[in-house]
Amino acid sequence: MKIIRGLHALLSDPASTATPTNGCALTIGNFDGVHRGHQAMLALLNNEARHRGIPSCVMTFEPHPRDHFAATHHKPELAPARIATLRDKLTELARCGVDQVVVLPFNARLAALDAQAFIQRILVEQLGVRYVLVGDDFRFGAGRRGDYAMLDAAGTAQGFDVARMQSYEVHGLRVSSSAVRDALARGDMAATAALLGRPYSISGHVVHGRKLGRELGASAPGQGDGFRTLNLRFSHWKPAASGIFAVQVHGLRPDPGAPPLPGVANLGVRPSLDPNDVNGGRVLLETHCLDWPADMADGLPLHQGQREAYGKIIRVELLHKLHDELKYASLDALTTGIAKDCAQARAHFADHTQTRRQTTRDRI
Repeated sequence: MKIIRGLHALLSDPASTATPTNGCALTIGNFDGVHRGHQAMLALLNNEARHRGIPSCVMTFEPHPRDHFAATHHKPELAPARIATLRDKLTELARCGVDQVVVLPFNARLAALDAQAFIQRILVEQLGVRYVLVGDDFRFGAGRRGDYAMLDAAGTAQGFDVARMQSYEVHGLRVSSSAVRDALARGDMAATAALLGRPYSISGHVVHGRKLGRELGASAPGQGDGFRTLNLRFSHWKPAASGIFAVQVHGLRPDPGAPPLPGVANLGVRPSLDPNDVNGGRVLLETHCLDWPADMADGLPLHQGQREAYGKIIRVELLHKLHDELKYASLDALTTGIAKDCAQARAHFADHTQTRRQTTRDRI
């Protein structure tokens, strides 16, 4: 999948050909979470693109437009909780078979561009659109004055097709990013997975932390190596999910076909730790694997001659929420809390395994 990160000369020079194409079938949106409604739209987009012999293209924005206006008006509460990082959004768009993605920086210049100029300068001159697919509530341009009727009229005048897709429903529920955010806020990971069509996950490079985990619990039974964690930064200050979760870790072992590792993870700001730690109070996903395989000495795989995982890209599936983040009064209390979380995560995986075996026997 081709990624075009910003049409850099677009607004400063209307005649610019910064990212010329031979035409495309385009859809436009934030696509936060790439849920089942998005997936249905992208399947239709890809089909229309194939019939026309042109690439399918998604235009999306970073930051989210509501993030921009929240900052402009100094009202952080207006910013939506973020379901996915840009990395994970692009990964899911690629999985949906999209040929190219245009990531436009949503800034004051783009926010001020009126709807007619957006059509002419971006869709027609820069992208050469031949087909545009939008959602039933699509609005665009300065003041959100552009709508489907305006876009359709422009298509008739300039020779590109415009289509509108109605809402996608599952069991009578409209699938939307807002519905996914609500499910994550409730900690209902089963409902989240039903809306996404897959377990909710976060991926990224493993980064350094304070290395406190390897000290915590080092004297606890069965924890001679402490509570080592794999740390991923969530690149937004307001994640849609937070708390302690039973998780599965993909991509840590060298074999791509290896089964995921069960673990327990904290997603949030770690209220029991010093806010001035090495990660500067950023939102972090800290994952502790419950059982390190025998071929992963010292709890980490052999990587470039050293047993470490820093810099490695992993994906963590958040399967079941145990509880919200807690603030502990001391490191001893934190150690006890983590040990309890590990026990609850083990119980979750044991129950899940037992249920799966029972279901299999029932089918037989």
